[in-house]
Amino acid sequence: MELTISLDQPDLRYALFGPGDAHLKMIRQALNVQMFARRGVVKITGEPENVSQAAAVLATLQERLKRNQPITTEVVSEALSSVSKEEKPAETGDIIAVYNGRTVKPRSAGQRRYIEAIRTHDLVFCVGPAGTGKTYLAVAMAVNMLKTGRAKRMILARPAVEAGEKLGFLPGDMQAKVNPYLRPLFDALHDMMDFDQSRRFMNNDIIEVIPLAFMRGRTLNDSVIILDEAQNTTPAQMLMFLTRMGHGSKMIITGDDSQIDLPESVPSGLIDAEKRLKGIKGLIFIRLDRRDIVRHRLVQNIVDAYGEKNNR
Repeated sequence: MELTISLDQPDLRYALFGPGDAHLKMIRQALNVQMFARRGVVKITGEPENVSQAAAVLATLQERLKRNQPITTEVVSEALSSVSKEEKPAETGDIIAVYNGRTVKPRSAGQRRYIEAIRTHDLVFCVGPAGTGKTYLAVAMAVNMLKTGRAKRMILARPAVEAGEKLGFLPGDMQAKVNPYLRPLFDALHDMMDFDQSRRFMNNDIIEVIPLAFMRGRTLNDSVIILDEAQNTTPAQMLMFLTRMGHGSKMIITGDDSQIDLPESVPSGLIDAEKRLKGIKGLIFIRLDRRDIVRHRLVQNIVDAYGEKNNR
């Protein structure tokens, strides 16, 4: 779909578009549309719903200009959030718009609780078996927050722990050595954003995908921070990670306490945190189960079979 909009006040287009067209870039990235501005005209192309939303955001911003109200990045972000809420049907209020031509949404009651917890709490722990969408939904929410201006940075971390086998010394520099451990996070990220955009964000340090050990000594403000495979942290590592949280940040910690790869003598930081932190206001623990598994139907049966063996 293509839509051409004539500006009500062409002489104020620089205030509308923002420095270096920053406001247009926000709308373009958030709604996955193309926007071309020339003189007093803006041309929008993309999927019909996205074009309609982009036009509604521009209309909201132009109304502010008519009232002599300033337009900032925060104002643009609020307009994007507002138009997204207006477009949602009541029955799909939990949709996560990822803005790369896909829509991700929770597919079970447990996943809906998880998404709502992320929206309403600054610190969320999600524990559950493989295939329940713990990491995928966390990354989707993080990308959404980044693209709509609710977070300035996104950090994805994972402990570099081998899954039950010794791989020996890996070739290459430090990045090459840790990349295999971080691959699941890259996979989820590339499902939410096209490769060029994710690489550009990583080159500019807007997105970081790093081993947990690289978090030490940092304070992360205005960020959304995800720790994956948290069952393989030690209590000391978990404490280190949790204390990186800065002002305006949100943390999401995910893990599967049935797949701990630490030595038997080493306690899991995830299990330890659940015992220590329950009851503290502002954080929440969400537990998913086999009913929330959304991978191949056999995964649910496999999880059940191994659960029965462990119970015996």
